[in-house]
Parts: sequence; C-alpha cells; structure tokens
Amino acid sequence: MGPLITLEEHYLSSSLNEDPALKTIYSMFPSHQLAKLRDLGAQRISDMDAGGVSLQVVSHGPGVGTLDQCQSANNSLAASVKQSRSRLAGFATLPMGKPQEAAEELERCIKDLGFVGALLENHYEGRYYDDESFWPVFEMAEKLDTVLYIHPAFPTGPLKQTFKGNYPPQTEIGLGMAGWGWHADTGLHILRLFGAGLFDRFPKLKIVIGHMGEMLPFQLDRILGGEKRLFEAMKRGLRQVWDENLWITTSGMVGLGPFACLLQTTKIDRILYSVDYPFSSNEQGMRFLEEVRKSGMVTEQQLEKIGYKNAEVLLKVKVTSEDV
Repeated sequence: MGPLITLEEHYLSSSLNEDPALKTIYSMFPSHQLAKLRDLGAQRISDMDAGGVSLQVVSHGPGVGTLDQCQSANNSLAASVKQSRSRLAGFATLPMGKPQEAAEELERCIKDLGFVGALLENHYEGRYYDDESFWPVFEMAEKLDTVLYIHPAFPTGPLKQTFKGNYPPQTEIGLGMAGWGWHADTGLHILRLFGAGLFDRFPKLKIVIGHMGEMLPFQLDRILGGEKRLFEAMKRGLRQVWDENLWITTSGMVGLGPFACLLQTTKIDRILYSVDYPFSSNEQGMRFLEEVRKSGMVTEQQLEKIGYKNAEVLLKVKVTSEDV
C-alpha cells in the first residue's frame, strides 16, 4: 500500500490549556486521550508506526486562543515538528476572533515555521465565516497557496439549544457532537460559504473538510438539483467548486457505506486518508484501508492516491516507505 499521510490529527498545547473555557471542554475527555493529545514525541510516533503512518499533520484540538496563545502554541508545535525528523508536519492554530491578526499569523506560520496550512474551528463563538469580516484569513490562504481545514466545533448559543430534549444530558451532548451536530453544521457551513460568494471572491482557495465530507456527499445531488433556487447566480457553480476547491478526508469514519457515497460524488484526486487521532486509532484506520482494498471499490493505484499521493500534491510534501 505504500506510506500513509494523515491530516486530521490533534494535540493539546499548554499555551491554550490554561484557558478556563478550554479546561471545561477538556475535562470531558478520557485521561488516556488527554495523555495522547499532550504528547508530540515517542508515544505519538509509536502509535503512528503501529498504523503504518509515515507523516502526521498535527493540529490543535478544540478551542480558539488569543494571538499570544496561538503564537506560543504554533512555536512549540514547530519545534516538535523539527524534532520529529520529518514524521510530523503542522497546521497552524489561529486567533479567529481577530481576523486580521489571524491572517498575519497564518502568513508567519507558513513562511517562517514551515507549516503546511491551518485548521479552523467551524465557527467563532457562533459566528460563521460567511461573515466577510473573517475573509482576510481566506484571502491570505489564497495568496500563500495554502490549505485551510475547517473542523467541527462545539455548538454554542441557539444551536446548542436545538439538541436539548427528553433524554439525559449525555445524549444532548453526544447529539451536538459526533452523534450528529458537528457534521451537519460543518456541512452547512460550506454551503454558507458558497452562498456568500467566498469561492468566487477567492477562486483558488483550498478548503479541506473531514469525516467523509460532513454529510455533504449524501445530500449533494439534491442540493445540486435545487441550486438555482437556493443560491444567487455565481460565476462558478457548486459542482465546480466541489471539484476544484474542496478536498475530503476520511477522518474518524471507517465504514464502506459512507466511503462508497464519497466515491460516487467526489473525484479520486480529492479524497485523502485521515484518522482523527487520538479520538480514533491508527490501527482502526489501517483496518479500514485493508477493508477498502479487499472490497475492490478502488484500484491499487487509486488507494495509493487516497493514502498519500493526493496529500503530497496538496500539501507540497514528500514521503517514502522508509519514513515508517
């Protein structure tokens, strides 16, 4: 199968962990996950080896910090990347509450720290990025020809209320997170960005979303069928944007059903393997790839594209089997 590159793999910086709001979030995480989130050394590399991962692109877990916090976290990550001897790469964490500062920090991380992109939470305190005040970040990403990975975020405000119901609190929390809300809201965000004209304003943008497309592949035909009623006329239609501006990772999803849907709607060059470490394990990911191979759904050459070759092109990196 060759080497593997994974793109949605998380860590936790002490620079952001002191924030009281973030401490509340991370108090919900099991201790073994917290230990793995805090490790950017031997344990992480060992886990990568166990799942055949040659290069892991590391991004911060849930939570958005101030400029100082983000700079400190990014500097520490850059040092760990350097120490890893080409086993790790970095996605920047950005202070999205101050978009111009975020754009400047993105530029610093790409030019000075050698990062391969940035990971953005799906919203900033309930505000979505179709709001043009956030667009300096997207403008900078296009200028730098770099990647922005839009990742699910915890629901806040009115959205959080939609998950309340006649069931225990843990059900409410779960439905708002991986059980439904994270993915539906991130998929909707991509449609909001399209509807706001972001991709016409910045036609060379490179946006990555995870979890086999955040529900969009299943809905894509229906959305395209109603596109003229849903959206004002754009220079480039949603199908073109899907094919040219979006990449989809498999992070956290290990089923052949959603993968089949993804294959039916998305060019093979736009599909990227990922794990969602440490919330999913590299071994789970490897077993999924073996199931894909046995299924005959893709050729060996296509599987290699998904496993690492597409990521090499997108991120401008290079790996070999010797990296494991």
